[in-house]
Amino acid sequence: MTADVQSSEVVDRIVAVVNDDIILLSELDESFNPYAERIMASGYSLDEERRMLFNIREEILNQLIDQKLTDQQIKQSKITVGDDEIDKAIERLKEANLFTDEDLRGMLKAEGLTMEEYRERIKDQMLRAKLVNFEIKSKIVITKEDTESYYKNHSDKYSRIKKYRLSNIIMKVPSFASEKEKLGVLEKMEIVLTELKAGKPFDITAETYSESSYVSDKGGLGLFELKELSPKIQEAIKDMKTGEFTEVLDTDQGYQIFYIQEIVDAPGKSLEEASTEIEDMLYKEIVDKKFLSWIDELRKRSHIKIIK
Repeated sequence: MTADVQSSEVVDRIVAVVNDDIILLSELDESFNPYAERIMASGYSLDEERRMLFNIREEILNQLIDQKLTDQQIKQSKITVGDDEIDKAIERLKEANLFTDEDLRGMLKAEGLTMEEYRERIKDQMLRAKLVNFEIKSKIVITKEDTESYYKNHSDKYSRIKKYRLSNIIMKVPSFASEKEKLGVLEKMEIVLTELKAGKPFDITAETYSESSYVSDKGGLGLFELKELSPKIQEAIKDMKTGEFTEVLDTDQGYQIFYIQEIVDAPGKSLEEASTEIEDMLYKEIVDKKFLSWIDELRKRSHIKIIK
């Protein structure tokens, strides 16, 4: 064998032993390299870059160990997924996203996946989901008392909600605009604001000046809770009354003026109305906690050796 051939070979080695399975350096690198490339391209200091690379590598190795452990449990529990189940899962995904076969294949091609590789990925996800259901979900019971307790302890979340019916006037600033062009747009908006302050009706002003796609609705945007709005807009309208408007705001979409059409106290949710939502939330929290405990217990009774 020539020196050139030897130098072009990729030397693989074992980085971890998990019971009767092994994890190779090539497996670790395949998962680690995309993260490493992003970190090294982000301009961190050398020390910070090394620290982040070390932590990410350790985290990914631990994830690979957990995957080996769950794969072993899937085999041990004789859990299987048939081709028809994979077909149905893919059909559900297509329906949810309004995808045709061509759309799906185009998406996979953009991600560098073949249909066979995608089916294998779906199969792995379904196998793990069945394992979690077998080991954890089937043993969880959310009682009526659990739901009532959560509802009482989070009464602010389910009480009456204040919502703002907003209109806006917007003048957009192109991403490539110069500072002079931005200033020109701002000056136009200040003129609009002057007209509003002089008493010109907001809806007529919006129809005249706004570049919003909602101009046919006289600038109407709909009902919003404060938390649904950006911090800048929240701060501008939180103490305003119906019929008032903001100053000119510099937002991600452009320069905007917001008008309070109406402030509505929307009814909250009763315990009966919120029960399903609360049960789903508690269920997910318990599943997440129990899964971590289950993996931890699995690790304790397994033979795991990390090879530096």
